[in-house]
Amino acid sequence: MEINVNFLDNLRLEAKFDDFTVVTDQPIRYKGDGSAPSPFDYFLASSALCAAYFVRVYCLARDIPTENIRLSQNNIVDPENRYNQIFKIQVELPEDISDKDRQGILRSIDRCTVKKVVQTGPTFEIETVESLGADAQALLMTRPEGGTSTYIEGKDLPLEQTIANMTRILEDLGMKIEIASWRNIVPHVWSLHIRDAASPMCFTNGKGATKESALCSALGEFIERLNCNFFYNDQFFGQDIANSEFVHYPNEKWFKPGPEDALPEGILDDHCLAIYNPEGELYGSNLIDTNSGRTERGIVSLPFVRQSDGEVIYFPSNLIENLYLSNGMSAGNTLQEAQVQCLSEIFERAVKKQIIEQEIALPDVPREVLEKYPDILEGVEALEAQGFPTLVKDASLGGQFPVMCVTLMNPRTGGVFASFGAHPSLEVALERSLTELLQGRSFEGLNDVPPPTFNSLAVTEPNNFVEHFIDSTGVVSWRFFSAKSDYDFCEWDFSGTNAEEAACLFGILDDMGKEAYVAVYEELGAPVCRILVPGYSEVYPADDLIWDNTNKALDYREDILNLHSLDDDQLADLVERLEESQMDDYTDIITLIGIEFDENTVWGQLTILELKLLIYLALQQHEEALERVEAFMQFNDNTIERNLFYRAVNAVLEITLDDELELEDYLVNLQRMFGEETMEAVVGSVNGSIRFHGLTPTNMQLEGLEKHLRLVESYKKLHAARAAKWN
Repeated sequence: MEINVNFLDNLRLEAKFDDFTVVTDQPIRYKGDGSAPSPFDYFLASSALCAAYFVRVYCLARDIPTENIRLSQNNIVDPENRYNQIFKIQVELPEDISDKDRQGILRSIDRCTVKKVVQTGPTFEIETVESLGADAQALLMTRPEGGTSTYIEGKDLPLEQTIANMTRILEDLGMKIEIASWRNIVPHVWSLHIRDAASPMCFTNGKGATKESALCSALGEFIERLNCNFFYNDQFFGQDIANSEFVHYPNEKWFKPGPEDALPEGILDDHCLAIYNPEGELYGSNLIDTNSGRTERGIVSLPFVRQSDGEVIYFPSNLIENLYLSNGMSAGNTLQEAQVQCLSEIFERAVKKQIIEQEIALPDVPREVLEKYPDILEGVEALEAQGFPTLVKDASLGGQFPVMCVTLMNPRTGGVFASFGAHPSLEVALERSLTELLQGRSFEGLNDVPPPTFNSLAVTEPNNFVEHFIDSTGVVSWRFFSAKSDYDFCEWDFSGTNAEEAACLFGILDDMGKEAYVAVYEELGAPVCRILVPGYSEVYPADDLIWDNTNKALDYREDILNLHSLDDDQLADLVERLEESQMDDYTDIITLIGIEFDENTVWGQLTILELKLLIYLALQQHEEALERVEAFMQFNDNTIERNLFYRAVNAVLEITLDDELELEDYLVNLQRMFGEETMEAVVGSVNGSIRFHGLTPTNMQLEGLEKHLRLVESYKKLHAARAAKWN
């Protein structure tokens, strides 16, 4: 994690990381002002807090209340060497906690990350640099060793060279990549989380049988998502980019809707229109992109090559971002390598969806087949040894598709987790199933997976597939676990050179009557492809373009960002549109308007419901406000401070609307209950002298929205690189 430090007045310092700011000072006896803890105080507190976190996680997993658990830490200093200290952590447990859980809580404290780092002994490297942003990959801990060449199946270059090439691309863009975490909880299964240090919203996860292959996976995914704009999928690019010569790619085209908002000529083809507009209900306004919001400019569309005949077909950017998410994109050392990876993932997800929705029972992989892959078998047996029954299944549906499945059962919670992997090589597909299962997960994290069900409606519900796509935590049918499988086991093999494998996978789509559309991006220095297979590789249903399009942000973004400067008529119009939209009241404003607010602020927690409530207060429509307050208090997960504010608002509104009650009669005790500062904000909000309490003013220039501005700056690096390559 990159931590940037600013020098404040006297000895005060400010550390900024992610969305947080920490201020330190020194005691007055050390010439400080005593306004904040010292850096060493924060260090001491971090180990105590980390220990308490692991206690809390242990107790939550076992429904053990923590109200009567107390934890304390003291540091005992060696009088002859103050750098030699003992951190003594003591925990007080209620008498009714069993001996088993007492030992479990102590073991959980022993897992404290801060403790383990201190015990291992971190290495400090101190140096001066000309520019803090120049050494772009200083935070990557795994680097290729000179002279080694590790080849793995599916890669056209050694891992070491692949990592070096991808690192250079990111360095040339000026992106500083940091490794946020590693996982290796069973043998031969590695995963890691990397991110842009300057814009942590840009992150990817990698997985593999070794550290190097996992890093290679994460870097490749980072580059593919950069090239395909996935990091910025439904975010506002800001007015500079929105008004530039191109918004997404230099070869984009803009099409203006026809008369009566008709779809313009030149976008999509007959095959796609039959899928996306079967009833003629799709209009041009449905396809305006969210990122620029340039309604007057029209529909920005991106070129894809139709695989069957090489014709260029233009797909609206809006359609891609709404329906496909990250499905069907990949980076590689060669175009064929990227295509194989891309098509493999498309088959993995489509076959997974078919198996889950149709409640298909898959055949087990025989033990003698698994024994051909000892590293994979060792990982599976390690899961079994930890108490997780693990099923290895053939998901090829009788040898039709290059897909495998590893399913984990959790007897502690009754949950199950089905992980799928695909590749023309059965071994690689099996390895990917296993590494995907444990990507970024701890054993405790496996307690969160849901139990199976016989409820077919829950399994086939569209959002269930979305959950499976995002992190594989959707629901699986009990029928999936039947010993009577719907297909016989097939020891399939689609492998060959990457060129042969790509041709084979395209051939499977062709035999199914599916049309593939391919975009290739090589401007940054590595081949990246994006493949769309209409009617097959979408994540969301096509009618989302009409009924749940992300460009609804365009109806609200400017007004919400300019909220503090709207007059009463404009506020009344905004709240009326929100009421008539029939959007879920608990949709957060971040999602609604495509702006990344700091999640630790009121803006970051704001929902449509709370926004309506604040507008009604500003308009002095107290009955409507009271109705929304009651709904807010019934269903919300906001901060304790914000909840208390609205409890006080509820009380003051009740008094205000009752002709027989006077606020002055209750104010003293309300102040004792909620505090004078809170009550000042509450009374001001109710009488209209304070508007939108807790929401700092902003505007379309995104002033004060540091988190979103970091994301925009990240995109500007990419945008500038594209412009330079094109010119």
